[in-house]
Amino acid sequence: MDRLLPKNNTQRKIIHLDMDAFYASVEMRDNPALANKALIIGQDPRQTNGHGVVATANYVARQYGVHSAMSTMKALKLVPESEIEFVKPNFEKYRVISAQIHELMYELTDQVESVALDEAYLDVTKNKLGSYSALELAIKLQKNIFKKVHLNSSFGISYNKLLAKMGSEYAKPFGRTIILPQEAKDFLALRKISDFPGIGKKTQEQLHSFSVETGADLQKLEVDFLIKHFKKMGYVIAQHAHGIDLRPVASQRKRKSIGVERTFEPNIYNQDQALTLIRNYSNQLVEKLVEKNFSAQTVVIKIRNNNFETVTRRMKLKKASRDPIEFFQSAKALFTPLEYFLKDGIRLLGLTVTDLTDTNYEEVKLDLFKTR
Repeated sequence: MDRLLPKNNTQRKIIHLDMDAFYASVEMRDNPALANKALIIGQDPRQTNGHGVVATANYVARQYGVHSAMSTMKALKLVPESEIEFVKPNFEKYRVISAQIHELMYELTDQVESVALDEAYLDVTKNKLGSYSALELAIKLQKNIFKKVHLNSSFGISYNKLLAKMGSEYAKPFGRTIILPQEAKDFLALRKISDFPGIGKKTQEQLHSFSVETGADLQKLEVDFLIKHFKKMGYVIAQHAHGIDLRPVASQRKRKSIGVERTFEPNIYNQDQALTLIRNYSNQLVEKLVEKNFSAQTVVIKIRNNNFETVTRRMKLKKASRDPIEFFQSAKALFTPLEYFLKDGIRLLGLTVTDLTDTNYEEVKLDLFKTR
């Protein structure tokens, strides 16, 4: 290895978790009729004078060449009009689901670095569950995500962030990839330079001019050469080509939300049953807040009926709290205008608290109507 490269660290265990076509998958889950369509999350250009950008697309649409950041007008030209379906993004819904997914990540480790709503790194070198391997933890997380939110994900596992991310991209959708230290250089050698995170189109064009097409070609170049032509980025590229990435997983120290939800079979048709569940949820959330030493200022209710119509509503409290009665009263106020969901049957009911703040000391009020 080139003398200019730093000493590698292959002792860490890093998972990169990436949800598969996240926004599109959420919409297909909530409306199964979309599953066989070329689904594009973005404004329909036929209704916006040709304006709009693809936020994401399902795998049916991707077979036609549609991808994120493409103009929706171009996507419309690629896909037969009878096959295409546009859905306006609902970021409030996606954020709630993302919070639920991150809740599951934090069950494994506090070393979680969120990259986006649908993507995160986890350092499980030391984890909360004991002597499980990184693979066992990743599979457990993947299964728990599907069980809780009914969405598929992919993961990559390796000793650094670069390889873990490239691993999660390698076998999508529902992929599981492990890259061991002794396999890293061979894995990288077979990748196109466009597969390397951080090598954009302009840099790719410059590398192509030097007849560099793959990781193997990068590995043959001297570090001095890459630094000369690409400055600081050249040194990063050289490290990545040899499987070196010393960046730590930068954990987010504050949890964004805590939630609880259940799917019901048979469905809920009774108001008293729904309110009893919300009351119990409020107590459970307070227990979790006390355990983590948090208070919360926003209450979010989520309801899905038997037709897979899903609604979330939120209410901000006057100040951060962990009073179960206050949570219940707020959730009840949010639920009342949505009671029409009972007619078709409530399939899923959830309660989440967000806007979390650290609490040094606060008296926790007892819920006098607690039934659990």
